[in-house]
Amino acid sequence: MSEKDKLLHQISVLDFTLVDLLLYLDTHPYDQTAQEYYCHYNQIKKKLCIEFAQKYYPLTKDEARYSKEGFTWVNAPAPWEYCGC
Repeated sequence: MSEKDKLLHQISVLDFTLVDLLLYLDTHPYDQTAQEYYCHYNQIKKKLCIEFAQKYYPLTKDEARYSKEGFTWVNAPAPWEYCGC
């Protein structure tokens, strides 16, 4: 597995974790421990997304930057072009 694929995998695992925590927090909004977990994993995901954007291409509009090479958002493959094989 390439470094790029490993980063994408880590980000997708964190996305799943964050969605799961949000669903839990919907029914347990005062669970301080769950809130802390959510903040912790969200920070890790943000750092990994920034790292991925700097090395490859932005995954969301928030990581898109304009540089000498142009607007980096267009460097990303369209969803139907990516093969995680």
